[in-house]
Amino acid sequence: MKKNIIQDKSFNFSLKIIKLYKLLQAEKEFVLSNQLSRSATSIGANIEEAIGGISKRDFIAKLSISLKEARETKYWLNIYKYGDLTKIEVDDEIKEIEEILKILTSIIKSSQESLNKINS
Repeated sequence: MKKNIIQDKSFNFSLKIIKLYKLLQAEKEFVLSNQLSRSATSIGANIEEAIGGISKRDFIAKLSISLKEARETKYWLNIYKYGDLTKIEVDDEIKEIEEILKILTSIIKSSQESLNKINS
């Protein structure tokens, strides 16, 4: 079976965010950590749905949702980085989400181009 880089990256990122979530919860930071946890784990869940999509359009739509969730996740991580809300460093997580954003953007763009060629 062929290795799927975005599937693996999003899964491992989710695990990392769950660990971060637990650290934030231990600091009694509940509101934003819940938002971060939801958006970050949703990235991989929507990638899984995209892989099981029934059409190219469905695949693109689900990956587009993943991209939106990734952008939201980056937002929450930047709130932590610049908001002075915790002493926990999130630079590695920001670097990882930026990689995921680039990969998702590339996949969506090439999939849309492929779909446009088919429909031409």
